[in-house]
Amino acid sequence: MDQTRRLTQRSMAFVLAGGRGSRLKEMTDRRVKPAVPFGGKTRIIDFALSNAMNSGIRKMAVATQYKAHSLIRHCHRGWSFFRAERNEFLDILPASQRGGNENWYLGTADAVTQNIDIVDSYDVDYVIILAGDHIYKMDYEIMLRQHVETKADVTIGCLTVPREEATAFGVMATDTAGQITEFLEKPADPPGTPDDATKALASMGIYVFSWPFLRELLEKDRDDPNSSHDFGNDLIPDIVKGGKAMAHRFDVSCVRHPDAPAYWRDVGTVDAFWQANIDLTDFTPDLNLWDNEWPIWTYSESVPPAKFIHDEKARRGMAISSMVSGGCVISGTEVRNSLLFTNVHSNSYSVLDHAVVLPNVTIGRHAVLRNVVIDRGVVIPEGLVVGEDSTEDAKHFRVTDKGVTLITQDMVNAWAKTKS
Repeated sequence: MDQTRRLTQRSMAFVLAGGRGSRLKEMTDRRVKPAVPFGGKTRIIDFALSNAMNSGIRKMAVATQYKAHSLIRHCHRGWSFFRAERNEFLDILPASQRGGNENWYLGTADAVTQNIDIVDSYDVDYVIILAGDHIYKMDYEIMLRQHVETKADVTIGCLTVPREEATAFGVMATDTAGQITEFLEKPADPPGTPDDATKALASMGIYVFSWPFLRELLEKDRDDPNSSHDFGNDLIPDIVKGGKAMAHRFDVSCVRHPDAPAYWRDVGTVDAFWQANIDLTDFTPDLNLWDNEWPIWTYSESVPPAKFIHDEKARRGMAISSMVSGGCVISGTEVRNSLLFTNVHSNSYSVLDHAVVLPNVTIGRHAVLRNVVIDRGVVIPEGLVVGEDSTEDAKHFRVTDKGVTLITQDMVNAWAKTKS
């Protein structure tokens, strides 16, 4: 292989996108977590794929398992621009019965193991393993460069977080050179970093390997009856003990606007999903979706511009400190601090306040909806009030500990039966 090419040109991205994401509750009843819409027009998986694309990686694979149709359809519609004749592609790798193996993917490592022959066919030097369910912007070329320069067996992407917050992560203890000396899964007392005892290094679930090294490791793991066939539980701890594992700090490769903090979010709960979307309505959000130099690629539907109609007292179509996507019709509705996805139609005298409204939702007249997430395709009945009495809301909808209410069509249908 030509060693003069950029490292990303000699690499592939293997995106793990098979997990349900059960903490998102009913939002993942019909779709896998990476397929959940985010930010007005994108899906969660678009961030990992866009980072790879913008970094210069043109060979990608997405391993799917749980309720994958929505994700597969999105990838076909939004990521079909790769050209095989230019040696670039995005392959979808559903769990399947192959070569006598009748199992689903048994763990994150097994998802790669079951596709060794496909990765072999890509003819790459390096593989970067990515989780498909996080929101962030990162230049993987910088991480790849560190991996090669340090001659590491594995390089692990790490967040710098306050020690008290690191108890929910896999945590890395490192020496002053950045080599990982210990890997601890959700420790009660996380170790600090060599330069700041108040901070800890938490795993992002991003791993860089040379393919020959990883291939040998996966074959060994496949034959181990005591393994759970998982990167975080099995492969990474073994490398830390017997090889060279290096930490790569996200601060170094995060793509952001000047003076902004390094932005990474796990939107794996209803509260976190709601907050991350609402944060985008801030005057200057930490996540810059307007950066043309590092765009988030996605499937762009052909829809007309958003439309605002009526200008009467209590019946004024308006949006303040909000994001409103194409295809929306705001008909006599007051929208504040809210994010509306594509094709939301709201009717007169209704109020949306701190609402995250997924695509193709219809809001009936006189509805008042505060601190809500409304799932795709929901029809909100006329006069429905949510967000003013959490005890009453909890009888019909899912209310989180932080007071955010999730509304799905099944919940609305059940509510309607109690009113009939």
